[in-house]
Amino acid sequence: MRLGIVTPVVTRLPRAHSRWEVDAGIKEIARIATEAERLGYDHLTCSEHIAVPNSVVATRGATYWDPLATLGFIAGCTRTIRLATFVLVLGYHHPLEIVKRYGTLDAISEGRVILGVGVGSLAEEFELLGASFSDRGKRADDALRALRASWGKSVPEYHGEYFDYSDMTIDPVATSTTAPIWIGGQSARSLARAVEFGEAWAPFGLKPNEVSQLLAAAESSASWSRRTKPLEVFLQPTPPLDPVGDPEATRHTLNEWIAGGATGLTLRFVHHSLDHYCEQLEALPTLLTS
Repeated sequence: MRLGIVTPVVTRLPRAHSRWEVDAGIKEIARIATEAERLGYDHLTCSEHIAVPNSVVATRGATYWDPLATLGFIAGCTRTIRLATFVLVLGYHHPLEIVKRYGTLDAISEGRVILGVGVGSLAEEFELLGASFSDRGKRADDALRALRASWGKSVPEYHGEYFDYSDMTIDPVATSTTAPIWIGGQSARSLARAVEFGEAWAPFGLKPNEVSQLLAAAESSASWSRRTKPLEVFLQPTPPLDPVGDPEATRHTLNEWIAGGATGLTLRFVHHSLDHYCEQLEALPTLLTS
């Protein structure tokens, strides 16, 4: 069971962050990243919003550290933990921007980038960036095809409905030509995208029984039968876990989400300080082995 973390500080959702995070910065992030790596965690995440409309700040929050800059820093102070965008909004980027920028990060980090991507839902943010909102799903599908065709290639070529390019050189590029794509979302369509285009499905906002039902339905699809590798499923247990304060309840929650279909877990913790967060990091893995 691969374990990762929803990195504190870099995203502050209303009623889901602790007070200490407000004044925390890069030193605290570095400690969390290095501690998670020391304890054997598989990955950490950083989300993306360019600018959040004031009308939704109360529900979505306003703090979103830029994932490329943040993960670039973390790459420099770690050696093994994987670096996941979760999620990068496909409609905000040309596929070759992702291939170049995150391919460079992959080269710098020696192959540790995970492209966690999603379709996006904030119409105002799309409008701000001059991106099309109404057909974002179809554009995302074409972008995923382009990413799969181009990742890790110095002379990429793709001819699709929305993206068309050839005779261009990119250097540096990612360490592999297999794009490490995780698809985020909450719907059956997000799972269908993961089955068709991704290494993993990483939904959020779903209950374990909802995940298992969606997976059962997807297993009968033609796309599922065409896969050559098993689909990984990375789930985010809710509510935040408290392995130090309530290990039995935490163990029960972990087992519930694993039974729901998780092959990996991306975790949030109850925490009241940086030290407390690191204590929770250390306590959690023992509950899966005890």
